[in-house]
Amino acid sequence: MRLSADLKNFEARIGYPFRNPEMLLRAVTHASISSPTRPDNQRLEFLGDRVLGLVMSEALLEADTSASEGQLAPRFNALVRKETCAEVARDVGLGDVLKLGRSEMLSGGRRKEALLGDAMEAVIAAVYIDGGFDAARALVLRLWGPRIGKVEQDARDPKTSLQEWAQARGMPPPAYTEEGREGPDHQPIFTVKVQLTNGEAESSRAGSKRVAEQAAARALLARMEKTDD
Repeated sequence: MRLSADLKNFEARIGYPFRNPEMLLRAVTHASISSPTRPDNQRLEFLGDRVLGLVMSEALLEADTSASEGQLAPRFNALVRKETCAEVARDVGLGDVLKLGRSEMLSGGRRKEALLGDAMEAVIAAVYIDGGFDAARALVLRLWGPRIGKVEQDARDPKTSLQEWAQARGMPPPAYTEEGREGPDHQPIFTVKVQLTNGEAESSRAGSKRVAEQAAARALLARMEKTDD
C-alpha cells in the first residue's frame, strides 16, 4: 500500500520511513473507526509502552551512572507518563494524522491527552515491529532527547514539594480548591487555586484537575522559593 501525503509528511517529522506502511496506518487508527479489516492501535499501544520504558530505563542509567534507584524512579515516571507522551505527540503533529470515528472527531479527539499519549506509544511499537529495537530506540531518543536532559527538574512532583516546603516552616499542607470549570463535558477546563495558611496563593487552568493542581503548586512553590532567596 501507499501512504497518503499527510502520513508521508508525518514519517518525515518523526524521521523514520516505514518499510511496511500498514504498520503506521494501524498505529494511527483509533478504536472508534476500527473494523475486522482495519485493526486499531490498542495492542500496539500496549507494546509501545513497554518499549518506551526499556529505552528510558537504559537512557537514564547511561546518563547518570551514580544515581540510585530512588533517584531514577521519579525521572523515569516523568519521561514515560501519559502527559509526556502527549506532549511529544503534539510536537510531531500526531493528532493531525489520527484516524478517528465521527463521534470521536466531534468530541475533540485529536486534542485529547490520553488519546494522543496512547497513539504515541502505538507509533513507537510500530517502529519497533517494522525496524527492530535499534530503530525504536533511535526514534525515542530523538523525540524525547531534550526532555531527558532536563528530567531532574521535571521529576519533582510540585504538590509534594510544596507540601514539604510548607511543613518545613511549620505550616499545615496547602489547600486546593476548584474555582471553576468551563467548556463542554468531553473537554472541560478546570481552574484550581492552591493556598497556604500565610495567605499566599496561585491559580492555574488545565484540561484536568490534577494537571491544574500541579501547575498551581509549581507556580506557588517557585514564588515562595524566590522569597526564601
